[in-house]
This record gives sequence, C-alpha cells and structure tokens, in this order.
Amino acid sequence: MTVDREALVRRHDPVADRIDPASPLSVGNGELCLTVDVTGLQTFPELYPVADPAGGPAGTLLGTQSQWGWHSAPAPEGVDLTLRRRPYRTPRGEVLYVDADALAGSDDTALDPAARWLRANPHRLDLVRAGLVTWRAEDGGRPDGEGGTAGVVRGGRRAARAPSPSQVTSRGQRLDLWTGVLTSQVDVGPWGLEVTTACHPARDVLAVRIDAGRVAPGDGTGATPDGQDDDAGVGIRLAFPYGSTSWSNAADWEHPEEHRTVLVHEGDGVVVERWLRGVEGTEELTYVARLGLGPGVEVEQIGPHEVVVTAAGGALDLTVELAADPVVGPRLDVDAVLEASRAHWPAFWSRGAALDLSGSTDPRAAELERRVVLSQYLTAIQCAGSLPPQETGLTCNSWRGRFHLEMHWWHAAHFALWGRPDLLERSMGWYVTALPAARETARIQGYDGARWPKQIAPDARESPSDIGPFLLWQQPHVIHLAELLRRAGSPEAEERYAEIVDATARFMADVAEPGADGYGLGPPLVPAQESYNTVRDRATNPPFELAAWAWALEVAQQWRERAGLRREPHWDAVRHHMVRPLVRDGKYEAIGVEPYTIRTDHPSMVYGLGVIPPTDVLDPEVVRATLQGVLEDWDWASTWGWDYPALAMTATRLGDATTAVDALLLEVPKNQHLPNGHNRQTDHLPLYLPGNGGLLAAVALMAAGWEDGPDSPGFGSGWQVQHEGFVRAPGRAARPSTT
Repeated sequence: MTVDREALVRRHDPVADRIDPASPLSVGNGELCLTVDVTGLQTFPELYPVADPAGGPAGTLLGTQSQWGWHSAPAPEGVDLTLRRRPYRTPRGEVLYVDADALAGSDDTALDPAARWLRANPHRLDLVRAGLVTWRAEDGGRPDGEGGTAGVVRGGRRAARAPSPSQVTSRGQRLDLWTGVLTSQVDVGPWGLEVTTACHPARDVLAVRIDAGRVAPGDGTGATPDGQDDDAGVGIRLAFPYGSTSWSNAADWEHPEEHRTVLVHEGDGVVVERWLRGVEGTEELTYVARLGLGPGVEVEQIGPHEVVVTAAGGALDLTVELAADPVVGPRLDVDAVLEASRAHWPAFWSRGAALDLSGSTDPRAAELERRVVLSQYLTAIQCAGSLPPQETGLTCNSWRGRFHLEMHWWHAAHFALWGRPDLLERSMGWYVTALPAARETARIQGYDGARWPKQIAPDARESPSDIGPFLLWQQPHVIHLAELLRRAGSPEAEERYAEIVDATARFMADVAEPGADGYGLGPPLVPAQESYNTVRDRATNPPFELAAWAWALEVAQQWRERAGLRREPHWDAVRHHMVRPLVRDGKYEAIGVEPYTIRTDHPSMVYGLGVIPPTDVLDPEVVRATLQGVLEDWDWASTWGWDYPALAMTATRLGDATTAVDALLLEVPKNQHLPNGHNRQTDHLPLYLPGNGGLLAAVALMAAGWEDGPDSPGFGSGWQVQHEGFVRAPGRAARPSTT
C-alpha cells in the first residue's frame, strides 16, 4: 500500500494561537532561515530569549541567518594560533594540541582576549530583524533603539510604532508543511491582519504579504474603517545589527559606530548595503539586502541602521533577497516566491522515504509520527545547506554559530537513509574545500593524512579548547557520510570524495599506536563522552571510537579496491588488530584507565554497535549487558538529544525492538520535542537539531534495517508501520584477514 503522503504531512502542521517563548516557527531553504513570532514577523524578539552561558545579554530565537553570512571582529593584539599549541606526551613523543585552560563549560570569559577572539571569530551573523509596526503620517516620538520593540520611531514623514504584546491578539497561526507557507492571523490595535511568510526554495529571498483591514473603531489616526486611508496603516521595520562575539547572541545592537547601513535606490526597488568593520579594523561590504516592493510600498531610512517599509491602504508586499555580494537579475515578487514554495515542498515530501504509524495501537505512535514529520521539515530548512550545520541551525547562535564536525553525522546522515542524498551532498562539498586545512592540522602534529577539527567556521581553523582538539570520533564520520552517499546512489560520490576518504583513513591509521594488545587510541584523547576532559592526557581506548576505526578503515579499503587500487597493508594491520576495549563485571568501560566510567553525558560505550555496524571489536552480548546497565542508572539530565536515538539504534542492532522504541521515546526533559518540532535542551540550547536528525536516522534503521541484517527490524508489539523509500543502512564491512 502506498503512503498517503499529503495526509501524513498535513496532520502535523504546527499551529499557534499565542506567544510561546520556546516554540516559534520558521521558513527556510537550507541556506537561509527566518524564524518568526505569532505576527508572522520578528516583532517581539525579547520574548523568545536564548540565554548566554556566561551571563551576558540574552539572544533571541527570532533570527535571520544564512550559511554564507559570517563576520570577524577586529583582532586584538597577540592573536596567533601557534601560541596556543601545547605539547602532550604520546606513545610516539610530544605532539602539539591547540589547548585552552580556564574554561568553564561553554563559558570562556576567563580566557585572555586573544584566545577568546580565536574562539569567537568568525561568527555567524543575524542578518536582519523584521518587525511589525503601525504608522501615521505625522511627526512625533523618538527612536526607541536598534531592534527594540516599544515606543515610537520617526521617519522623514511617517512615525512608526512597534506594538506591545498587550496590543496584539493572535487569531491563529499555521505552518502549512505541504507548501512551506506560514499564515498568521493577528489583531494589532484597530487592524486585523493576515500575514503570509515564505522563503524561496532556491534563492535566498524572503517574502511577506500583509493584508490589513479595520476590526475596531478608529484610534485618532484619521484612518477610515476599511483601512484604505493614506494617513495610517501597518508596516515592517527592518533593523540591521553588527556582528556579535557573544556565545549565543548573534546580534550586537550596542555598537552602531562599527557598521554602516546604506540605502541605494534603484529603478525597481531598493538595495540596503551593509558595511561592517572587520578583522583588520577596516570597513567591508559584508552583505546586501535587496528589497522588492509591491504596489504603493515605500521605504524610508529612519535611523542609522533602521528602515521602515510602509504602504497606504490595506496591503503590503515585500521581498528581501539577502546575499554576500550584490545581486544581479530581476527581483522576485511575493507571488513568485509563494508559487516556488508551493511547488517545491510537495515535491520534497513526495520523494524519498515516508513513514506512516497511524495504524498503530501503541499510544505513543501519533507523537512519534509528529516528531518524524517535523524533523524532516526542520532539518531540510536548517541542515541542508552548503556547510555542516551548527547545533542550533539557522535559528539562533550557539558557539557563535560555529559548527561541530562530530555532529555533522547527526544532523545530516539521515538525508541519505531517507532517499534524499542530494541534501547531504550540499554540505559534503565543504570537506573538499577544507581538505588542505585538515592536512595541515595533521602535518603540524606529525601525522599523515587529514585531521578534522571539532568547533570551527568555514575557514576550518581550530579553536582553542580543553575538549575539541582532543576529540577523535569525528574522523570516521567523514568516511561514514561518504559511504552513505555512495549507497544511496549519489552520482559520482566515489569520484568526488575519494580523496577525503583516503586522507581521513591515512590519519586514522597513523594516529592508532601499536602496543602489546594491538593498535590503540590515545593518549591524549577525549572520547565522545566528554566527561573525561580532565584526564585527557592519559585517557585511552573508548569502545565507540575503536569500533568506528575498524569499520571505517575497512570501508576506505573497499573504496580503494573499487577504484582499482591495492589495499593499504597498514590499514589492514590496524583494522584487524585494534585493541579490544576494557570489560569489567561483564560490561564495557568508557575508557581503558581510571576512572573507567563516569555515568554522565553520552553513554557512548554502547554506540559502537548501533550507529556503527557490527565489527569484531565489540561483543554483542557485552554491548547488551552494558546497554541494560545504562538504562538502569544513567544520569539522564546530563545527556543530550541525540543520545536517545543512538540508544535506539544499539537496541535495534541487538534485535530488541521494544527497548529501541522505549529508548527513542524516553520521557526525560532533553528528549522532548516542542510544538514546533524542536528538541529543546537548555535555556542556552533552546533547540538541538542533532536530536532531530538522530531521530530520523534511528527510525530509518528500525524500519528498513541494514545490509545482511533483517529487512524490517520493527518497532515491537502495538506498532503497525507502513513505510516506503528508505535506503538500508550499512552492515558489517568485513573482509577475511590475509595477515
């Protein structure tokens, strides 16, 4: 039976009828994303806070962010990454690592200015704040500040006022997932508004249409009841911030002198040029906003970095095309953007995989299906761009918008498993361009191949940290993602990624050190379970990483063979003779030295069979016992959103469908999915897209199985699963040893 995809998707449209500080809605295309409140715009940013772990001013969930919009603040004296390298003892001698002391979790305020600059630059920009205003054709009032929401702002002939929350009544907001169009009905003072918001699927163009009519008596503005007076109406204020080095706040409204906003009037519209002071202290044209104006729409600059867009009468059409460089070609109007969105999203939902759980009797089925549908939308608009995504996507900043390569798998591996490999392909190209930097990182440390860092920006430069430079588990991810693309039938995948697979495998084989028990990992090392950063100088042999090493090196060998190349003997030696992880009391320990296992953060000692296909490194029965121990007494408050799908994948590989579902839907705070579908973690991580992407990878494994494994491992009793279009996950990458 074919899944009724439109019915499946539409029954999970997010709706809102009030301000929900944790759960705003977004439109986007993978490269650009706009997140809005109940007005369909960003009218109340302070009501959707993102906490700063260092205690600074809050950011906002109502961001406008892109994959290409980055900025670096002027550099202080002493910025030199080489000065941050510290020698660590390894089995082969001293190796340099970009270390940083004085960190307190995400709070790096105790570091010196140069180290903080290296961690904070480049940072992702919040490009524009678009908020609703009402206006009247008279002078009066005073500017109320960049990006604020209360008070009066003045233009040359129109005074515009941002409404207060008490002046706004939502009559309902719905995101139509099938078309990607957001409709918000709201009363603002005497006006009843219908605001339509959308993003073009292929160009970074945002579209807003406001239809306004009178719903209450006049308020002294002189407007007529039908809202068609030239003396008053509603409009949109566009405010432009400077780049922020805050951990979580992407917008700096406190330094207007550090940037310029210039309006350039063209024949058919207006271009807003954004000149920001950069790393050398000089001004640079950083990006532009090209405005497309509907009939009767006017633009005025009302402050150094504020523009108001207004129209007489009851309608306002505005498009905003954002770009790093001046845009050429015709402007798109609102109708063109809406038409493109209404064509793109049905095509998106109609291709690739689908999962229908509506026939299930388990009472959790509707909620799981909702999470699955919304996670597909959220990852498509936030994780399917030209860069590996950040943990909070294009909604708001975490880690200044910098991305973590160990999280790339969790954001985007599912695209290939769900039969949409092209969406993963977009960000995989970054590895090709970043390969020289990754080779240089390995070379400085004395290793062959390419070493992929953790917390980075598009330039692939490492960041000083007491954790990131010591992580290893992101290395095999690159090979894993490339293999998923190959298996999903991505055209020319092996040709495009052969060099990065080879370079990554060379580093992996070289960093594994021979010893009496075989080839081991570390020290120094911080495993995926980051609880061991204080013993990084002696930590060794985490089970997850050992299994991933063995599996990925064999995959890399098979890539060589298909290309007509000979197998690398050293890779085989490492792959077949990896150290077996430490077992105590019948369970795997997290590392091979004391304190062995700390029962906080990721229980990653069981993920080497689950996320990673079967290998000879891990004994399934010991994994089973370890998993049971984790489920009995782990500190769930310290875990993160991708842990629950990871546990589900381990249970699935062990043939325990009931435990897989229970783990996937474990009722703990960090495994909740908000009305908008986001996986909230904390006040400073108010969304967490690795949780959404991990969920999709897990259900793909549970529904479709893996090579040389069961076709449909299933969900257990009470579940009726109708699915189609999945690509089976990889199985054991085995080859008989010739050594």
